[in-house]
Amino acid sequence: MSILTEVLQANDDYAAAFGAKGELALPPARGFAILTCMDARLDPAKYAGLSEGDAHVIRNAGGRASDDAIRSLVISYKLLGTREWFVIHHSNCGMEFFTDDVMRGLLASSLDTAALGDDGFYDIGTAPGSTEANYIDWLTISDNARSVVEDVTRIRNHPLVPTRIPIYGYIYDVTTGRLIEVHDAIAAGIPA
Repeated sequence: MSILTEVLQANDDYAAAFGAKGELALPPARGFAILTCMDARLDPAKYAGLSEGDAHVIRNAGGRASDDAIRSLVISYKLLGTREWFVIHHSNCGMEFFTDDVMRGLLASSLDTAALGDDGFYDIGTAPGSTEANYIDWLTISDNARSVVEDVTRIRNHPLVPTRIPIYGYIYDVTTGRLIEVHDAIAAGIPA
């Protein structure tokens, strides 16, 4: 059964009360951007106190500083004036439960959805797979705090990122809702 009807009904309700939101400015009003994970347990609007129009929120699996995430951050400052950035990973991230080799093996075996067991993800599909996964860096995480430091450092050292932009690194705790500072990431991300 599809979720389509529910989504469209929710959109009708939202649009009916949209009001002056159509007049929000293109640049984010609070002048910052967040790079975070796509995990459904994270609500950046709530954990960072955002309303529509306040900030850019860039999401991908793991909240990693991929080329595309950096592309979005560069657009965020260059064209839309953000002045501060946050990299926010989270506890109990699915990207910690597999490696590039595991993902490549799962996709080579089957394109069907895998299952997660006590020993990690395993394939339950019967459909054909593809070796195209061999050409993707899945940006998995083996150490959450280290991955935040790596991402902040990668962004900080990128030739298209001005050194004046502070970049903060945090881990969102999915059991408490708190942001936990990653000290080495903060040190790496603060302008010299």
